[in-house]
Amino acid sequence: MLPLIPAAKGESVSDTIRVISSYADICAMRHPKEGAPYVASLHSSIPVINAGDGGHNHPTQTLTDLLTIKNLKGRLDHLTIGMCGDLKFGRTVHSLISAMVRYPEVRFVLISPEELRIPDYLRRDTLDAGHIDYKEVNVLEDVLPELDLLYMTRVQRERFFNEEDYIRLKDSFILDRRKMKLAPKDMLVLHPLPRVNEISTEVDDDPRAVYFKQAQYGVYIRMALIMTLLEVIPSC
Repeated sequence: MLPLIPAAKGESVSDTIRVISSYADICAMRHPKEGAPYVASLHSSIPVINAGDGGHNHPTQTLTDLLTIKNLKGRLDHLTIGMCGDLKFGRTVHSLISAMVRYPEVRFVLISPEELRIPDYLRRDTLDAGHIDYKEVNVLEDVLPELDLLYMTRVQRERFFNEEDYIRLKDSFILDRRKMKLAPKDMLVLHPLPRVNEISTEVDDDPRAVYFKQAQYGVYIRMALIMTLLEVIPSC
């Protein structure tokens, strides 16, 4: 497998993947445009791993999240999941919602500023269409006591069209020790990383903060994915 090769010279996705197919056994592709990995897969003779496409999805992070939740919570059903921060552009949030709606009795609490709420298509086609229980709020403290999981995300500078909006919203939700006192003793805090300041470092020593362990699980799940694609281990 080759390292990431940026398309810096203007070549098309289809041309790039055709060339990479001659060099590598697997291509892990992160692209700023939604759907680019899918386009690549149509022209590739090797497996293409979607490592994130624009603001759309991030499947390998979601596999990491599922492994973390299953191992540390013991289940993937009957959970109230709070998602906090940038829910409009956060592809990890979009992917995790799409995955978790497959399990029974999963409820979502979507915590964000008005400007950063989940996209309409996700609300309409996934949550409403699936009759999933959810609510949208803009105050983190009010809902912490009811959560089994809190999935924090950073407000991403690169997703904004102007610097003023980013500066105005970037500190909207910060999880600190005082707020953690409101949360259940068995609530887990996840984060896809990297963080900026949305989780205070004083939270790191709380046993409920599992985002660094989550990153470790990401190594294991991606190893398993690569080995499966290389047919080193059988697929599940």
